Amino acid sequence: MMKFFYKINLKAKKEGILIFLSIIESNRENAGARGFGQADRTIDGVQASVGSGGEDLVRSGQGDSGGRMECSAGGNAPDTNYLFMGDYVDRGYYSVETVTLLVALKVRYRDRITILRGNHESRQITQVKYGNANVWKYFTDLFDYLPLTALIESQVFCLHGGLSPSLDTLDNIRALERIQEVPHEGPMCDLLWSDPDDRCGWGISPRGAGYTFGQDIASQFNHTNGLTLISRAHQLVMEGFNWCQEKNVVTVFSAPNYCYRCGNMAAILEIGENMEQNFLQFDPAPRQIEPDATRKTPDYFL
Repeated sequence: MMKFFYKINLKAKKEGILIFLSIIESNRENAGARGFGQADRTIDGVQASVGSGGEDLVRSGQGDSGGRMECSAGGNAPDTNYLFMGDYVDRGYYSVETVTLLVALKVRYRDRITILRGNHESRQITQVKYGNANVWKYFTDLFDYLPLTALIESQVFCLHGGLSPSLDTLDNIRALERIQEVPHEGPMCDLLWSDPDDRCGWGISPRGAGYTFGQDIASQFNHTNGLTLISRAHQLVMEGFNWCQEKNVVTVFSAPNYCYRCGNMAAILEIGENMEQNFLQFDPAPRQIEPDATRKTPDYFL
């Protein structure tokens, strides 16, 4: 499967991706329900450092930060476990190639790759040019099966956005019906859209979806659920990672030079077998060729 993907050239990429997704579609129940998180797993369980060389790497898959670059920075699958925290499309020239690589990795190394849903993995948000209506449909149908959150060794809670005033416990999250389009409001929407804030309590989000939550909310959520950390993505941070709320929350952003103009570094959070934490920072990969299409860089920075 991986050999097939890497041999796709630019001229044949749309046809190749369509064939690849057709293979998944022909066995949708197997690839969707079992390969991308079982139907009753809104919280996907992840082990830390499976095997002597394994580590868990938490990242935000924005735009075309590059799956191959991530493997170079963090270690190759299946020697390394990877946990991706959403937003794989819409922010780069090679979004379709990026998400296709992630799907290929998941199909090939099902127990080593965890792919969470971000707010852009929805029919209403994704704007990327898929080249073919069937490709768009296959991907957006697949997005419905992605887990919303993950739990590393029952200690580190991972998700794309943030907390919800409707969800006090992990059991509340497990009870959600996730196999659907992302709603405009409600707890599922909050998990993909909310942000931490310097102010205490809950606040109205300037994004128009989700909420802002203060240090008191994060601290209480961690205490109630026996957690040590909330790891999330969703926000540009210039150093690639940012601790906040008395280290109850960390934002990890893995798209270097976001939208080709922000000049930010990217980072991966590495969690070892003893739950030790280390951040791996990296810059953009050199661009050897220009994209084969001219597109206006989006002004949407949510």
